Amino acid sequence: MEDLQQAAEKVASLMRLLTTTGGLRLKFRITAGAGAADPDGFERRDIYVECKGPDADLLTERDGELLRSLEHIAAKILQLEPEDHDRVSFDADGFKAERAQSLREAAERAIDQVEDTDQPYNFPPMSSRERRMLHLFLRDSGLQTASSGEGPRRFVVLYPEGYRIPQERPSYGGRGRGRGPSRGPRRDGGGGRGRY
Repeated sequence: MEDLQQAAEKVASLMRLLTTTGGLRLKFRITAGAGAADPDGFERRDIYVECKGPDADLLTERDGELLRSLEHIAAKILQLEPEDHDRVSFDADGFKAERAQSLREAAERAIDQVEDTDQPYNFPPMSSRERRMLHLFLRDSGLQTASSGEGPRRFVVLYPEGYRIPQERPSYGGRGRGRGPSRGPRRDGGGGRGRY
């Protein structure tokens, strides 16, 4: 995004459309630039949209499905590449902080289970942002992580120390002939950029 103020105005136009024509009873505040930075470092956000109001709970239902949808639409409006979608972030009533805490607790429980059983642990499918958070929470555990699955069914697997992570089988479904296999699971513990 070259002009953050112009990008923020495009996001504001989307929100005005949702709250007037769409009838959502929401108040929103948009922050762009340095003030939008994620204090926890989970997102590389340049634009942050905070929502409150009687319909804020609609945004957080189903683990924040509508929040993620708004982020996706805003990223498309701003013509962001998929790897830059976390540069625009929506939140409602502190949902993301609560979700981060929930993921941290799930990571701690999974670490205990893997250490107790010496067996891999599969987390449920989640968004790339949440998978990235899990990789970060699990990074210092001494255990290995990898993402597995395709699209919305992609999930994180926590492996015991020294476990040989299996290769994902090539997936050709719906891709046409001759396109080659899908990428295998992540092996680097989730650091850096790339597919989560």
